[in-house]
Amino acid sequence: MPLKRQLFIFTTMTSLLLAGACGQSETEAPEPSPSAALAGNESAPAAVAAVAALPRTASPDGAKVFFITPVNGDTVSNPFNIEFGIKAMSIVAAGDNQAHSGHHHLLVDSELPDLALPIPSDTSHIHFGDASTSTQLTLDSGEHTLRLLLGDHRHIPHDPPVISELITITVK
Repeated sequence: MPLKRQLFIFTTMTSLLLAGACGQSETEAPEPSPSAALAGNESAPAAVAAVAALPRTASPDGAKVFFITPVNGDTVSNPFNIEFGIKAMSIVAAGDNQAHSGHHHLLVDSELPDLALPIPSDTSHIHFGDASTSTQLTLDSGEHTLRLLLGDHRHIPHDPPVISELITITVK
């Protein structure tokens, strides 16, 4: 593939990642993922490989994200509040490239995404690129799992990744 085409795809992927649905509420429709935007394009594998080759931002020793509320095992009613905590790092908006900083991503009923790639943006991977440290969420009745994953200024998990413990809540 010509270098000019590779650069165009890389620039498009980076723009999509930085302009994603950061700070969206759970009721807003997420932006299309970079891979979805390139679906049907024979150059997509090269573009995904280019994004995967982006360097990961280092996290300091002792960095940690956690839930202040709810706590593991809680039973909640809709809508319910979630408050995020962080230790040894700062919360900044997406795109803000400060040392030892990032922004929250809430994973709802989801496995960890590929930690070498930007965190997806969909109903199971909610971005808080506006530097929010809390939200209000509505989920179907039943048991749900929640986890936090910190992303750098490009939505890529740090190295090593800063991940909360998985908690389980029940929505009544």
